[in-house]
Amino acid sequence: MHTIIERELELQLVLSPDRSIPVPARLVYRSDDPYAVHITFHIGSDAPVSWTFARELLLEGVFRPNGEGDVRVWPGKAHDRHVICLALRSPDGDALLHAPAQVVAAWLERTLRVVPPGSEGDHLDELDAEDELCAMLATRPPDEPGNGGAQA
Repeated sequence: MHTIIERELELQLVLSPDRSIPVPARLVYRSDDPYAVHITFHIGSDAPVSWTFARELLLEGVFRPNGEGDVRVWPGKAHDRHVICLALRSPDGDALLHAPAQVVAAWLERTLRVVPPGSEGDHLDELDAEDELCAMLATRPPDEPGNGGAQA
């Protein structure tokens, strides 16, 4: 049985040092995808925007700057409150978001109780991957080369 840990929260999209706008978001952790965290932003468009990155990156980013490239995370302060800064980069643009540090830390703590650090590999369901591979191979016609069928 897999566990899903979700948390709705409001992030602040930083537009300038003095201006930000609220962005509703959802953090999701799944014990069957133990290395990843998923965050979905509800930005008022037809479809929400989702990002997936390493749980370890977020865990480390709570305490010290972490990450390179598309996702960077670090602790900070904004308007006299502790925040987790999340910098995202994509071909569509860059975004700097502030998340309430206490909310993110509490959510991460829940994920660590379900899947402690270092035990992620124990939670991967190898049978599911094997079943998926068998199902993909079973959809090929029997006479297709490489499928053990008859060849001309």
